[in-house]
Amino acid sequence: MAHSAVSTTNSPAIAPISLSALAPWAVFVGILMLVLLYFVGAEQGATAVFEGETIHEWLHDGRHLLGFPCH
Repeated sequence: MAHSAVSTTNSPAIAPISLSALAPWAVFVGILMLVLLYFVGAEQGATAVFEGETIHEWLHDGRHLLGFPCH
């Protein structure tokens, strides 16, 4: 009979993560995703925040990969 190297009888209980502990991280990730979506999808268009073509050139291939038109 094979023996397991991992003991299953003394495994610690995993505490659930509360919604109040998860909410700030969810808001942070949501805002971060919206900023990223803006820079990939809209920057250097009608609503440009920065002057020049620098951000457009850095994100150009990502725009095409995600299906955003840019020319």
